[in-house]
Amino acid sequence: MNFEGEKMLPIVAGDELLEAQAHIWNHLFSFVNSMTLKCAVELGIPDAIHRHGPHPMPLSRLVSALQLHSNKTQFIYRLMRLLTHSGFFVAQKVPKNSGLEEEEEEEEEEEEGYVLTNSSRLLLKHNPCGVTSLLLSMLHPTFMEPWQLLSDWFKSEDRTPFDMAHAMSFWEFMGNKPKQGDIFNSGMASDARLVMSVLLDKHKGFFDGVSSLVDVGGNTGSVGKAIAEAFPQIECTVLDLPQVVGELKGEGNLKYVEGDMFKAIPPADVLVLKWILHVWNDEDCVKILKNCKEAITSNGKKGKVMVIDMVVGNKEEDTLIQGHLLFDMVVMVFLNGKQRDEKELSEAFKEAGFSGYKIFPILGSRSLIEIYP
Repeated sequence: MNFEGEKMLPIVAGDELLEAQAHIWNHLFSFVNSMTLKCAVELGIPDAIHRHGPHPMPLSRLVSALQLHSNKTQFIYRLMRLLTHSGFFVAQKVPKNSGLEEEEEEEEEEEEGYVLTNSSRLLLKHNPCGVTSLLLSMLHPTFMEPWQLLSDWFKSEDRTPFDMAHAMSFWEFMGNKPKQGDIFNSGMASDARLVMSVLLDKHKGFFDGVSSLVDVGGNTGSVGKAIAEAFPQIECTVLDLPQVVGELKGEGNLKYVEGDMFKAIPPADVLVLKWILHVWNDEDCVKILKNCKEAITSNGKKGKVMVIDMVVGNKEEDTLIQGHLLFDMVVMVFLNGKQRDEKELSEAFKEAGFSGYKIFPILGSRSLIEIYP
């Protein structure tokens, strides 16, 4: 294979050439997966199938339930074919007009019918652990624009591509756009409920002997609420900025405290940092961790810090590693943050003055990391 004006390259031909082209095509058109998933959520496809009940929902009934013109049937079929291939639905053949009255006894034509999978159940509108809010937030044109500027950003002095696109930081933007901020916060709250449902169902032992706990940077307190409800004996505090928790009222063993984790953190036996460290650069992470150490040792005791975050490369499954690397790009583009591997985390813990840590890879793509003073 020769290219005019270029140095001779190694010859690639036949199957290898086709595989290389397919590899590029799969990456080139991978945005279609995100856009079709967004389309399905906006149309309400998962909810329509859920309302249909346990039996497969025929394509014709799905089109009718979505209140679409019948001439869109062939296009919905093609949309569902891709989403079924991607594992969001299961397709089964069902008799055409299945479920309608006055069905003829003669042999009927068959059509595709669909049932939900575990993944599409997380797309249901009223699922408290659902990911719909986060999906719609991240795929909004506002959040897609910084990706168009990624190569320009590498040549600029802007802090992040998000800053470059919107002339303000991610957090400033969220403060100025309450609607977008509410959608994003709703997504974070749903994720917190999902993680805590798994942690408290299978791993309650991590909270044995704990009498006080602070949910650091806890937003509206989904993590703190779950722990407070599961452990009435634990005094739970949610710490966040005044504009986040100023209007929120605690009850029972849960309270909200206005504060800044970069300045001080209330003393407690345990501090929980869920999806906090990856938001910040290395210097800011160490600042937060130093304040954490002060909080768990200032009362004369030796508590622990529980970090819930990704550890890049901590598991060997390709899908998890890819997820880690994709999320690393997301926090780089939006926040100037970083998903860290174990070596990088260990260095941050040591610089902050901690003596040890242990990683528990028990939360899917994320891990629970205990850090000890």
